[in-house]
Amino acid sequence: MRSTRLKDRDRSGPQSPWGEVVPGLWMGGHPWTDPAGELRPVVVGSEFDLVIGLYARSGHGPDPRVEHLVAEMPDGPLTAAEPRPVQGLARSAVSALDTGLSTLVRCRSGCNRSGLVIAQVLVERGLPAAEAVALVRRRRSPWALNNDAFTSCLSAGLDVAVLLAGPDPLG
Repeated sequence: MRSTRLKDRDRSGPQSPWGEVVPGLWMGGHPWTDPAGELRPVVVGSEFDLVIGLYARSGHGPDPRVEHLVAEMPDGPLTAAEPRPVQGLARSAVSALDTGLSTLVRCRSGCNRSGLVIAQVLVERGLPAAEAVALVRRRRSPWALNNDAFTSCLSAGLDVAVLLAGPDPLG
């Protein structure tokens, strides 16, 4: 299995367990950084109707009664097949939002992989990719979506990025 997180993280994590990007659509991670600079675990209970994970960790929830979709992926260049689950998860989030369900999308740190899915949700709801990325950064963290491979895929459109990449990694 490929590593799912870039190793060059020298920034503090998000300052909250999760943040609302648009009404009903939340973005988060598994740890958060408290005011003293300490990493604290994030355990999801039943705060959301749907939890979408790009990274899973035992004991971090959600409650067993909450729908939980997981598709682990790397925080780095993507193979041609990896954007497909992003599209499927984004469509699940759009459907949940359209029916009034609150949705949390999370990854390890709550910045890149979750940001990719959240931005794709916003694109599918009609927002241009650049505006979607900017909104994610404003609402979650200025460090969100700092993975150039992800922002390039969003700019090109995930369908186009898959076609252009062929069997080689995107990014």
